[in-house]
Amino acid sequence: MSKVIVITGAGVGLGRAIAKLFAGGGDQVVLLGRTFSKVENAAAEIGDAAMALQCDVGDPESVNQAFAAIAERHGKVDVLINNAAVFEPFLLQNATDQQIFSALNTNVAGPMFCIRAAIPLMSGGAHIINITSESVEVELPHLSVYQATKAGVERLTKSLHLELESSGIRATYVRAGAMYEEGKTWEANPEDQMAFGKAAMERGFNLRERPITQFDSVTQLIQTLVNLPADLHTVGVHLHARRPV
Repeated sequence: MSKVIVITGAGVGLGRAIAKLFAGGGDQVVLLGRTFSKVENAAAEIGDAAMALQCDVGDPESVNQAFAAIAERHGKVDVLINNAAVFEPFLLQNATDQQIFSALNTNVAGPMFCIRAAIPLMSGGAHIINITSESVEVELPHLSVYQATKAGVERLTKSLHLELESSGIRATYVRAGAMYEEGKTWEANPEDQMAFGKAAMERGFNLRERPITQFDSVTQLIQTLVNLPADLHTVGVHLHARRPV
């Protein structure tokens, strides 16, 4: 039976790749993104199986409006994939209020708002998947705020697993490593990028030489989680990029 898959941050990168995979398998996908033109273009590439909605996950009213539209069109949510995130390297001592609030609102409050809105549309067998980051444990520099937000989402997922267990709704976090897609650019201040690269090298991380995973490879794991038998579950999955042999 066709599932309704809701994906945040679905205009580019991993979110778009996930949407394409599930739509290709016969599911209905809902693409949420702060920039409507990006999710609109991604949905147009997919076709009739895709629904594009403008949604700033860090804004509860925007989230409520998006899920009201999902309820009107589909009446249910089978899978929610919280993929939207702000990744911006900086030192906390130099951070602006906006940088801190942007990371907290999008990376932590965003999944909370979306989960809260999705649960009333979910039933037994539904699945919440939260995308986190290898940087929760990998000691990369200039990422204290980002690392804290992703660690918070992992703790949230573990608590949700228990909170929702009686309803039959599963919750899983996927800790992903560095990923790459042809044509995707890193939207960050060039000076911050250079400072991040220099600090990483000083800490022993050569970012140019670290292995990188293709987005399409990670989508296969997401599909496996969604298709787990009813008597199986995992709260957390840790992925690491590796160089093919």
